[in-house]
Amino acid sequence: MTGFVSFVSSGPGDPELLTLKAVDRLARADAVLFDDLSSGPILTHAREGADLIGVGKRAGRPSPKQDHVSRLLVDYARIDQRVVRLKSGDSGIFGRLEEETTALRAEGIPYEIIPGVTSASAAAAAAGIPLTRRLTARRVQFVTGHDVTGALPEGLDLKALADPGATTVVYMGKRTFAGLVDRLVDLGLPADTPALYAESVSTENQRLHRSTVAELAQELLTSDSKLPGLILYGPLADGDV
Repeated sequence: MTGFVSFVSSGPGDPELLTLKAVDRLARADAVLFDDLSSGPILTHAREGADLIGVGKRAGRPSPKQDHVSRLLVDYARIDQRVVRLKSGDSGIFGRLEEETTALRAEGIPYEIIPGVTSASAAAAAAGIPLTRRLTARRVQFVTGHDVTGALPEGLDLKALADPGATTVVYMGKRTFAGLVDRLVDLGLPADTPALYAESVSTENQRLHRSTVAELAQELLTSDSKLPGLILYGPLADGDV
C-alpha cells in the first residue's frame, strides 16, 4: 500500500496564509477532503482532476458523522491515493484531529500533520494587538465554548478562565458565552474586562468588534449571525480596532 494522508491546516480562510508545504500537498493530492471553512479560493490550489469532497461540520447544520469522515480517509488511502485532509485554522486546535489519526493508525496507514495559522493568531493580528503583553498578559489559554451537544463543556477550569492577567480565547462560544461570563464574574473576573469579537477572520466578511465581556455576552444572546466567530478577552490593547 502506497496511500498516504496529509492533514493540512488551511488557516482561517485567507489563502495567502497557507504555508508553502500546505500548497505543495494540495497540488499533489489525488483527493481532498475539506472542511466548510477551508473551501472557496483555498481549493484553487488543488490539483486539476483531484476528487474534492466536502466533509465540514457546522453547528446546527446537518454534517457528516466523524466515523464516515475517518472511513473515507482510510478507503482512499487503501487504493493508494495521496489524500489531503484539509482542516480550517490549525488542525490540532479543536479540529477533531485525534479521531482521524487514531483511525489511520489502526489501519496502519501513514500520515503527516502540517500546522497552520490558528484563528486566534489571525484575529489578534487583524486587530493590531498581541496575544501576550509584557507584565500584564504572560499567559494565553485556548478553550472550546461547546461540547458535542452544543452546551458549555463541563469540567472547565473556571478559576483559570477568570484570571484577568491571561489572554483567553474562546473558540465556538457564541451560544454559550453569556453563561460562561456569568460564572466567571461570580469568580471575580471584572465585568468590564476588555473583549474582542472576531467574525470570519481574514475573509471578505471579517468583522471585528471591541467590547467588554459583560456587554459582549448580552450582544451575542441576540445575535443571529451564522458566520464563524471567535472571542478574545483579557488585557488587550486599548483603542479602536
